[in-house]
Amino acid sequence: MNVTNFLKHHYRHFNAAALIDAAEGYNKHLADGGKMMITLAGAMSTAEMGIQLAELIRQDKVQIISCTGANLEEDIFNLVAHDFYERVPHYRDLTPADEQALLERHMNRVTDTCIPEEEAMRRLEHSVLKFWEQADKAGERYFPHEFFYQILKSGELEQYYQIDPKDSWMLAAAEKNLPIICPGWEDSTLGNIFAGHVISGDIKNVHTVRTGIEYMIYLADWYTQNAQEESKVGFFQIGGGIAGDFPICVVPMLHQDLQRTSVPLWGYFCQISDSTTSYGSYSGAVPNEKITWGKLGQDTPKYIIESDATIVAPLIFAMVLGQ
Repeated sequence: MNVTNFLKHHYRHFNAAALIDAAEGYNKHLADGGKMMITLAGAMSTAEMGIQLAELIRQDKVQIISCTGANLEEDIFNLVAHDFYERVPHYRDLTPADEQALLERHMNRVTDTCIPEEEAMRRLEHSVLKFWEQADKAGERYFPHEFFYQILKSGELEQYYQIDPKDSWMLAAAEKNLPIICPGWEDSTLGNIFAGHVISGDIKNVHTVRTGIEYMIYLADWYTQNAQEESKVGFFQIGGGIAGDFPICVVPMLHQDLQRTSVPLWGYFCQISDSTTSYGSYSGAVPNEKITWGKLGQDTPKYIIESDATIVAPLIFAMVLGQ
C-alpha cells in the first residue's frame, strides 16, 4: 500500500481528515491551473524538509517560497556539514551545564539536533563573504537568496557536499531560479555575520544585501503578474511568524494601497500549526480571521491542521507528489 492509499484508508477524522482535505485541495488547486506559495517557519530545513520540498520544486508543484533567513541558510548548512551534525534525542533532559558543554564545543542546538559552527556556519561564511565583497566593490546589490544562488551555481561548495544533492531544496530552487521571499533575513546567523562585516568595514554599503521592503516590492510585482482569476496563487503555510505573515499581506496592500482591485485574493489557504487560538496568538488565528483583513475570501478553500509540521507536511507532500 502506497502512502496516499494508506492515508486515505486510515486518516478519516479530526486533524487526520483535515490533512487529507488539505492535500486534495492542494492537488485540485494545481489541476485547475493555480500556482502555490509554500512558507517555511521554524526549523524546517534542519528538520530536513528538503528531501520532499526539493522534489516538489523539481515537479513544479510550488512556484514561490517564503522562508525565514534561518531556513534559507540551514538547508545549505545541512548540505555541507551533515556528517558533523549531532542528534540529541534526550534534549528534554539536558541541564544548563549540559547546554554549556555544547556551547563550548561550538554545537548550536535546534531542539534535538546540533549544528556544528565551524563546519557549517564558518564554512559558508568563508564562501558568502567573497560574494558579498565582490558585489560591494562593484556597487551591485542582491537579495539574500540571490547570493546563495550565486554560490551554489558557482560549484564552490560541491567539495563539501555531505548529503545527496537532490535532497537540498535550495539546490533545486537555484537550478529553477525559483522566486524566494525572505523577510527579516537580518534575524539569521548570516544576517548577524553580515552586520559584523559591515561594522568591521569589510562591507562598505549596508544595502549590498537588499532589504525586506524591497522583497515586498518584488513580491507585489510577482503576485500581480502571476495571480489571475483563471490561475490564482495558493498559500501553504508551515508554522506561523514572519515567513507567513509577511507575504500574505501582499494582497491587501495591492488592493488597499495600490488600488489594484482586479488582482484576486489568495486562491487556497492551508496552515499547519501547533499554536492554539487564544489572546491574540496570530500564528494560531483561524483562516476566517484573514477574511476581515482582505487576505482571503469567504469562498477561498481553507484548511488548518493543528499538529506538528514535521509529521504533517511530509504526508501532505507525499500525496501531492502522488506517492
